Amino acid sequence: MKKLLFATNNAHKLAEVGAVLGPAYTLATPRDCGVTEEIPETQPTLEGNARQKARYLYERTGLDCFADDTGLEVAALGGAPGVHSARYATDGHDFAANNRLLLENLRGAADRRARFRTVICLIEGGEERLFEGIVEGRILDREAGCEGFGYDPLFVPDGFDRTFAEMTAEEKNAVSHRGRAVRRLAGYLHGK
Repeated sequence: MKKLLFATNNAHKLAEVGAVLGPAYTLATPRDCGVTEEIPETQPTLEGNARQKARYLYERTGLDCFADDTGLEVAALGGAPGVHSARYATDGHDFAANNRLLLENLRGAADRRARFRTVICLIEGGEERLFEGIVEGRILDREAGCEGFGYDPLFVPDGFDRTFAEMTAEEKNAVSHRGRAVRRLAGYLHGK
């Protein structure tokens, strides 16, 4: 079993990624490795943030690691909130406030197209690789469902009539942006 350090302390993300990577990998969190400070994400792009977080952990631990950054890109808002998705309404990860602000900013908008995009940066033996996952969909005008986190209660992926928050974890992982990026990561790791 190979150990990989994943740049998150978010239990939801850890479970989602662990389910996709499977039993060949054990995931460690920054806390598990003695990194308790906030990992910086100050770059203007998802790719930049994923690289910054992975490099930060690799420099402090020397362990093979990966980091992701995810953004919700809404067509009617010119791609916003994008790289600022987690801190759209506040400086913290206030999912309810983010959802309220998104609905307010989309009030009256006919174009509700959106996409989730995840970028993962893997550092293995000092070498960096990027993996991307995208899922297209639309934003509802009200929340539906109680599973998942973040914008899940507002986002309906193309080909479905339910939000991510109305799906089981397995259903969401099968089509989600993070699931797609992690499957690309897993395909690379398992193919070596």
